[in-house]
Amino acid sequence: MRATFVLGRIAGVRIGVHWSVLLIFGFIAFGLSQGRLPEVYPGRTWAEYWAAGLCTAVVFFASLLAHELAHAVVARRNGVEVDDIVLWLLGGAARLRSEASSPGRELRIAGVGPLVSLLLGGLFTLAAWLLDLASASGVVVEMAAWLAGINVLLAVFNALPAAPLDGGRLLRAFLWWRTGDRLRATAGATAAGRAFGWLLVVVGLVAFLRTGTFGGVWLALIGWFLITAATAEGRQAQLRGVLAGVPVRDAMTPDPLTVPADTTVAGLLTDARYRYRHSAFPVTEDGSPAGLVTLDNARRVPQAEARAVTVRDVMVPLSQTTVVEQDSPLADLLPRMEPGAENRVLVMDHGRLVGIVSLSDVSRTVNWLMNTAGRGTGP
Repeated sequence: MRATFVLGRIAGVRIGVHWSVLLIFGFIAFGLSQGRLPEVYPGRTWAEYWAAGLCTAVVFFASLLAHELAHAVVARRNGVEVDDIVLWLLGGAARLRSEASSPGRELRIAGVGPLVSLLLGGLFTLAAWLLDLASASGVVVEMAAWLAGINVLLAVFNALPAAPLDGGRLLRAFLWWRTGDRLRATAGATAAGRAFGWLLVVVGLVAFLRTGTFGGVWLALIGWFLITAATAEGRQAQLRGVLAGVPVRDAMTPDPLTVPADTTVAGLLTDARYRYRHSAFPVTEDGSPAGLVTLDNARRVPQAEARAVTVRDVMVPLSQTTVVEQDSPLADLLPRMEPGAENRVLVMDHGRLVGIVSLSDVSRTVNWLMNTAGRGTGP
């Protein structure tokens, strides 16, 4: 899940927001301002209800961010680097560069998120009680009570033993500890995630058919997301098993053709070297890597401006490009790779560009390894 825009960094972790957040943000604000609050505390102005609904939605997403930050901070303390945190339609996700090296570390990384949400639920409960004692506005008390309930619900839901929820990670840590096999543990957690997802889909659809309320559809949507995410996690775990011990250099395209940053867009598009072979090229400046340019981005420049605009102006800068060392494990690179020419990975050897990797390169390597293994075990 790529962020639509970046908010900044907290504790060294990049925080991004996907556009789908607007949907759930609006759903929460509208539901509170036009439903829950007027029903419990009638007679207020529409401005007061809307202000309360919007503020509650903001604090709710701050709670989600705290949950994901807890994962990120504990992950880094346990030797797992974090790429970023993205808030989106169904909550948030901390994208880790690799997996924990032991069941104990997996347990700590997964368990801290629900604990933080549970703690926040307790703090908002205390706040609601104190506000009520102080005879604060009923709307404000209701805001704190709603935040208390939603954080406790978030903690309980995330603790369910089904991947990709935090509880699924806890289940995987337990199975890993019991069996000593991380791949088998992942298979068990993802199977539980798919089963739980289908349960939510069935319950949600039955609820919708019986009541006609949107809540049933929302429950089914969450279930479908869990099925999809658990299936993807299981496939990725299998790939990681196949790629165990394989360095990035074995999958990369070596010595890629580069584009000087001061090349004009027109020059890039008309140069025969760049026209047919690939859809993305590393960009260099003074001999050093500076970013990545795609032909699609270059073609978006109006033809009248193509001779004045340089590759530097349309490239993905190095700070936003995934960069790895050639001796890094290819399996650890998988969680950071996404489809699209703009998501190519630049491979370095102590600061010198030596290769480029795409998902098709990884797929080709996996197929080669599986075919080799098949021939090796044949009669």
